[in-house]
Amino acid sequence: MASTSQTGRILILIKPDAVERRLTGEILRRIEAKGYTLTALKVLTPTEQILAQHYAEHVDKPFYPGVVEYMTSGNVVAAVAEGQRVVEGVRSLMGPTDPTTAAPGTIRGDLGRDWDTPPSSTSSTARTAMSPQLERSPSGSPSWAD
Repeated sequence: MASTSQTGRILILIKPDAVERRLTGEILRRIEAKGYTLTALKVLTPTEQILAQHYAEHVDKPFYPGVVEYMTSGNVVAAVAEGQRVVEGVRSLMGPTDPTTAAPGTIRGDLGRDWDTPPSSTSSTARTAMSPQLERSPSGSPSWAD
């Protein structure tokens, strides 16, 4: 029997280009087909403040302004998935960041077109996945889903 200590949560962001290309359903289908449960889902245009919290480790890096410009350029679908070893499993489904080198069968390998705009991303650490935007409210859902 699997240990419940390996059950976790991960934040998945389906980026503006993928939303515009209508890939949201395909990306989420693959995550659910792997056996993970989607526990929250929201369409939003992220603010600079939300992005600064989510990408806190990158704020001082030279590429960060481009990330903010891109991520605020359109709708993003934010999803929370839960399950056994979900962080490791979803990252495996996503594949490497560069769609050119991502293996066929991965989300980025099959759906990504440009290294600068991969179709989706995940939280970089389990701590990031538990950022304030995802804290559970009394209803049990992430605060942004209420």
